Amino acid sequence: MTPPAPNPAPGFKKTPRSHIVTRLAGARVRVTLKGEVIADTRSAIEMKEGDYPPVYYFPRRDVKLARLARTAHGTHCPYKGNASYFSIVDGPENAVWSYEQP
Repeated sequence: MTPPAPNPAPGFKKTPRSHIVTRLAGARVRVTLKGEVIADTRSAIEMKEGDYPPVYYFPRRDVKLARLARTAHGTHCPYKGNASYFSIVDGPENAVWSYEQP
């Protein structure tokens, strides 16, 4: 049996013992702000990265996109790529992020 090829991602090359695990959350996940539902899905992806708490990613179809405003803020993860940020209109700034080209 041939061993798998090494992961070519820059983050993996730098810290090969670190890893990201993704799976379907398998439950309904909702985000509310002051009683208003901002996102509601049964199709969330749960991502667990190292020792950090899990993070949930929502399909855009299950998010009230009209309640979000893109900001100029951005970050880069060597594993996931560039993140774009959104504020919730009349709510917290940079509260939501998206990896549009992971």
